[in-house]
Amino acid sequence: MYYVYILLLSNNQLYTGFTSQLKTRYKQHRTGGVKSTKNRRPIKLIHYEAYVEKSDAKRREKFLKTTEGKRLLKMQLRDLLQKINP
Repeated sequence: MYYVYILLLSNNQLYTGFTSQLKTRYKQHRTGGVKSTKNRRPIKLIHYEAYVEKSDAKRREKFLKTTEGKRLLKMQLRDLLQKINP
């Protein structure tokens, strides 16, 4: 399986990533092993999607990193994000 995941960073920004080993990658983020998130910990996994095909997961990650993708993701996670940032 391949995963697209969303992390909530300590500065309340969302981070979108892609991996085939979700638990391992999340642990790397939590322990500071990922350069792009190590200074924005603690982090929380708030969403993930699973795909059978690697190409589908990479396409979804690429879309979610666009302006339109970020907007749609925030709409999808609106209730959760409002609980976190009232």
